[in-house]
Amino acid sequence: MILQPLAPVDGALPGPVLTEIAALYATNHAFFELSGDFPDPGRITVEQVAAALADELSQDGAEVLLARSAGRLVGLAATLAHHPDPESGDPDPWIGLLLIDATAHREGHGRTVAALIEDRFRAAGRTGARLAVLDNNPRGLAFWQAQGYTALRRAADRERGRACTVLRKAL
Repeated sequence: MILQPLAPVDGALPGPVLTEIAALYATNHAFFELSGDFPDPGRITVEQVAAALADELSQDGAEVLLARSAGRLVGLAATLAHHPDPESGDPDPWIGLLLIDATAHREGHGRTVAALIEDRFRAAGRTGARLAVLDNNPRGLAFWQAQGYTALRRAADRERGRACTVLRKAL
């Protein structure tokens, strides 16, 4: 498995890659029903995905990573080098999203991508990683706890005020 940073070309994301990513998002309609990130999780468009990715990449220190196995896009992760609120005093990088092709769930891709992200953070000298899981996503919470993340606190997410649990793992 390899992780490739998603990089705009002349300020835009390449069309073929966007089509691949939109197909990946579309397989995860159950997650997007929980998150409410798209108006119709059963019909996610390339334009909506492009807007969501542009929003992710507009944040300082943000990176979107594409996970490929045997050339096939099997996952996507969005990370932040630091908490978006400089007043937070939070020293850790964040995993903002880990999305695995739903047709490939339970094949180990999520664990592998999470480990590769943690390796990237370690290589950058980071000593911990944080993330937030929506409270209405018990499968997501169980996944991250199985990866060694422990709950720090309950909070509301910055985008929509949704209830979530903030987790951390020492690296």
